[in-house]
Formats: sequence, C-alpha cells, structure tokens
Amino acid sequence: MMSVSPAVTPEPVDLPYFPDPVGPAGKIGLITLATDFNSEDDLRGILPADVRLFTTRIENANPITVENLRAMAADLPRAAKTLMPGFGVDVVIFGCTSGTAVTGSDKIADLINQGMPGVRVTNPLLASELALRAVGARKIAIVTPYLAEVTRSVADGFIAKGFDATRLMGFGLDSDLDMTALPPSALLEAALKVDTPDADAVFISCTAIRSAEIAAEAEKKLGKPVITSNQALIWHALHLLGYDKPVKGFGTLFDHAPQPKE
Repeated sequence: MMSVSPAVTPEPVDLPYFPDPVGPAGKIGLITLATDFNSEDDLRGILPADVRLFTTRIENANPITVENLRAMAADLPRAAKTLMPGFGVDVVIFGCTSGTAVTGSDKIADLINQGMPGVRVTNPLLASELALRAVGARKIAIVTPYLAEVTRSVADGFIAKGFDATRLMGFGLDSDLDMTALPPSALLEAALKVDTPDADAVFISCTAIRSAEIAAEAEKKLGKPVITSNQALIWHALHLLGYDKPVKGFGTLFDHAPQPKE
C-alpha cells in the first residue's frame, strides 16, 4: 500500500467553479417507516430530476396492525427534526397511508410540525383525497395489501371525507417485506378485479407497494382514473412546491390541479 510522505504538504485545488444547486426546484423530505422497502425508490422514480428527496425513518414494528400503526405516531416529532437539520426542506411527506388513516391527517401534520415548525406537510390520505377530487371521483373502488381491519380503516378515512366505497379488497398481508414483494402484475390484476361499473376511480393504497408504475396501464384498461398512494404524494408535493413542469408516465392525475378542499 502506498503512503503519503509527511514531507508532502496539502495544496489547495484552486480551480474556479460555480456551485451546482441541490434540488433547484425544491427539496422534499420523506418520513418513511423503519421497515419500508419501497417508498424511496418509488418516489424518486416519479420525481423530476430538478427536485430532490431526502429521507428519514420513523420507528415502527411489524405486523402491520391498527395498534402498531397508531403507536408509531409518537416518533414523528423526533423524525422530523432529523430531516436536513440546519438546512430544512420545502415540503415533508409522511409515507404511510394506513398510519395516516388510524392517526388522522391533521394529527400527523401537527406532530411533524412539532419537530419542524412551519413546514408544509402532506400524507397519502390527504394527497389521495385531493387527487380523487381533482379527477372528479366520488365513488371509489379500493384495493390494498393489508389485513381486513387495516383496509377498513383506510376506507373509513375516505368515507369520512364524503366518498362512497363501491368495493374493498385486500391481499391480507401484515409485513412490509411481503407488501413490497407483491409483483406489479398482481397489483394490476387486483386493480382490474376490484373495479365496479359505478366506481368513478380505483384507488390502490399503500406506499410500500409498487403500484405507481402500473397506474397508467391500469387506466388504459379500465377507462377511468387510477390513483395510488405514492403517485398522489408526488403530485401533491409538487403542487405545494409550485412546480409546473409536466410529469409523464404515471397516469392522468398529473394533468390536473388540486381542487379546493370541501
């Protein structure tokens, strides 16, 4: 192994350059679960190149049950403090649909703002609600990877906002690893299976599954909008940033602007 002689003095590089901006169009912070295998890859796959994603993780435990989902919310203020301390981000995403459903969207935002005061916050339930309104959907068919009680909690979250659920289906999984292992082809078939003639749109729940990549294909086959958790999160976060460049390949949602909340 070569070594540097103590007699060699470090020199300055002394080259002119202009610093490249980091995330010139915006910086998004993601608070995801300690056991999440998918969100970072999925979200970065949708994000435009001039927006950067920075991640931290929240304590949680498998199995994914209502009780365990509710318990993890207490760690949100701590997790928020670890997102680019001293620099901050423009928008914070909480990356758990079912966790938002059992804790409540407003409570999630309050807890994150305890750790990062004043930052704009979105979550999959809020983003998907706004996305469904943007595409004109009132009646929705919902498919999830979850156990029945968790699927029910997500549906109840939408019903509380004035939506009608025409059909609910779940894969019955309680582990993040098993959820991420669901093949996109199976998610596509599930989206086709859960649809009902009276549904205005299909919603595919969960940030841990790879559903964003099949949203556009599912829309073509169904002839109606398909909203997924991660797709809706990026759509809403970009609007919070004021981002107005086109995003292609992830469904017709990106052709719409958010409607005012009712």
